[in-house]
Amino acid sequence: MQATNSTSQEHQYLNRALRTLSGCNRALLRAEDEASLLQEICRVIVEEAGYRLAWVGRAEHDATKTVTPIAHAGVEQAYVESLNISWADNERGRGTSGTAIRTGRLSLTRNLLTDPNTTLWRDGAIAHGIASVLSFPLRIEGEIFGVLGIGAPEPDAFGPQEVELLTQAAEDLMFGLKALRTRVRATEAEATIRRMAYFDALTGLPNRLRLREQLEEAIASAKQEHWALGLLQLEVGRSQEISEALGYREGDRLQQAIAARLVQAAGPGNPLARLGECQYAVLMPSGGAEQASQLAQKILVALYDPIDLAGVFLDARANIGIALYPGHGTDPDALIRRAASAMEQAKRSSSGYALFQGSLDRECAQHLTLMSELRRAIDGNQLLLHYQPKLQIATNTVCGSEALVRWQHPQHGLLPPNDFIKLAENAGLITPLTYWVLDAALGQSYAWHQEGDHRPISVNLSAHDLRDPKLLERIRGAFSTWGAEPNWIEFELTESALMEDPVAALETLTQLRNLDTRLTIDDFGTGYSSLAYLQKLPVDSLKIDQSFVIPMLSDDDDSAKIVRSIVELAHNLDLEVVAEGVENQETLNRLGNFGCDIAQGFSISRPIPGDSFRAWEAHSTWH
Repeated sequence: MQATNSTSQEHQYLNRALRTLSGCNRALLRAEDEASLLQEICRVIVEEAGYRLAWVGRAEHDATKTVTPIAHAGVEQAYVESLNISWADNERGRGTSGTAIRTGRLSLTRNLLTDPNTTLWRDGAIAHGIASVLSFPLRIEGEIFGVLGIGAPEPDAFGPQEVELLTQAAEDLMFGLKALRTRVRATEAEATIRRMAYFDALTGLPNRLRLREQLEEAIASAKQEHWALGLLQLEVGRSQEISEALGYREGDRLQQAIAARLVQAAGPGNPLARLGECQYAVLMPSGGAEQASQLAQKILVALYDPIDLAGVFLDARANIGIALYPGHGTDPDALIRRAASAMEQAKRSSSGYALFQGSLDRECAQHLTLMSELRRAIDGNQLLLHYQPKLQIATNTVCGSEALVRWQHPQHGLLPPNDFIKLAENAGLITPLTYWVLDAALGQSYAWHQEGDHRPISVNLSAHDLRDPKLLERIRGAFSTWGAEPNWIEFELTESALMEDPVAALETLTQLRNLDTRLTIDDFGTGYSSLAYLQKLPVDSLKIDQSFVIPMLSDDDDSAKIVRSIVELAHNLDLEVVAEGVENQETLNRLGNFGCDIAQGFSISRPIPGDSFRAWEAHSTWH
């Protein structure tokens, strides 16, 4: 009979441990935050599983190594706080919970009435019907942050199987706490990223990206309610001149003072945004030309008085351009563009502000729109690279690729470079575009190097790039960002770009050569460079322009003679030769007979996305 009772008691103990494990898992699935999770775990242990006490304490790193109760069930708050537990190696730290924290291992007191280490807590345990205690250290990411204590009414409770199940529940709790903390950090990081993405760090105002969202929302409301709205764009202050004269800290203070005046002048109903160094915008959610003009005049008055900066009074007068929905545009980009145009008109007037005026033909308007959108595309990562393979003719193997930019336009689809490169040059965006391409190509090269593919990627440099004084600094920075070696990238420069300013181009090429990168003259044969100049250039290869390669088979052999001559000339100068525009196998064979080193063209492959390159190579039929 005694054995039967003992077996029944063991089953009872195991059942409450199983209920603890099951209830804890349910609590973990529903947990929203750490405090409520710990409280729910304690409730489950007492109310559902049947233990007398459950509590969680946080290990403090103060002088006395206090253990602070942060959740409990089964007893009153006053009793838990009266425990006064420490995790130091002293009398108050040698109890079950303090020992668990200090040693990092579970600690079990089978009988509080007889254990000499629990004398301090014996009377309270007796009063609350607690005879045995099991404590688990709670470790997250390698650090013990607290303890989970479970009290049972029976002495000699917590047999091996019961402890095993409760240990599993404690481990699940630690996993859940880690997941919650990871989620909290991710949420905080998302908030930080959103703040950085949508707000100006200096003034705390919304930035251009956030303004566009606000404008989009305001247009939707105006359309639904059939009312007008206005966008005021203004340029104010001379931050660059101030920064150069007084230092950048004073320039920043000037912009902060200007922003404060603008916020007050615009009022709470008209959101303000900072678009650039000295440019701001005010969104007027409702109202027409008269209201917008009145708001512009109010802003001009607010900025009329000079700003006192370190005892120096600085002029902060502005020029304001106004665009109105729906008369000047029905989408955010059109209004932003036309408000900027009106601001330029204001600079030529004496009133300080101007409403947008003028009309543009459809093609010009489309070009202006694309110019505006291209800047955002570069900043917003709407571009992508395709890679055209380069074939080493002698071995019939791919030896590298050329990075060719594409624009994934939200309305017009995938645009090839011919549709926007000239626009980029006209808008002064070709160099930012080049740096985007370089960074993206290095990112792809890094990924391929991780896969064991060490073939180089060619990146094109324009005449504008060669005149950029920060070119070498930007290239070094990009290489440093990706941990790249010089042989990851080859630079291609058109012959015509080199001939725009031969002396400066030679100096820049020499600096690039000092970076140990390979250099190629692109579109060779179209730029009228002399043999004497060619001999001075520190380049590694010539790329024959496709205008000579494509007609090789069809124009009485004149183009073929030119190609053969270029190959021989290049080899005499110890230069490698690349032929572009190879569109059929016969042209490829003929180039091989001429001794051409590398071929590139549609007969090998059209440009393909980076993530498809390896698959293309594995299944291609050109070899």
